[in-house]
Amino acid sequence: MESNPVNQHIASRVRALRAACGLSLEALALKTGVSRSTLSLIERAETSPTAALLDKLAAGLGVTLSSLFEDPARRASAPQPLARLAEQPIWVDPLSGYRRRSVSPAGADSPLQIVEVDFPPGARVLMENPPRDFVQHQQIWLLAGAMDIGVGAQTYRLQAGDCLAFRLDQPTQFHNPGSEPARYAVMVVAEAFFRR
Repeated sequence: MESNPVNQHIASRVRALRAACGLSLEALALKTGVSRSTLSLIERAETSPTAALLDKLAAGLGVTLSSLFEDPARRASAPQPLARLAEQPIWVDPLSGYRRRSVSPAGADSPLQIVEVDFPPGARVLMENPPRDFVQHQQIWLLAGAMDIGVGAQTYRLQAGDCLAFRLDQPTQFHNPGSEPARYAVMVVAEAFFRR
């Protein structure tokens, strides 16, 4: 079994959200295109899912990707306006090695979520961004290095200091073309962030 506490958070959140939606494992598998066996492994924290897979689950469950990383115990308590560095969950994509830190306080009364990403040289991640029943806007502010970010058919080369804004309604591809890690901040605003 995976020892990473963030995988435990993901497992608990997916189980709770699936139950809140009244979906069986089979129904969620049909809705997301993720196999029932993979869903079962995720819900038991026996695997570390990729970013692309988690994006499919978030869309199928009607939540933002960031909300899947929240500690259920912190989410269940009264919302806190402050997230100390030590409380901010860190997750590493097992496929690309990119490191994602959820900066925003869990359950805070805000539609804005902030994430910090360290992206290894040469790594690529494709997010399908399946249809959601709410609108999600994203801005990426590159802090160091370079990134090629594809939004639909358009690709943008970002250098340190550049900021790209787009809606999460078409596939996006992230690629670090350089020989050094890239670091960027992601700001996400979702219209229906508090539905669950």
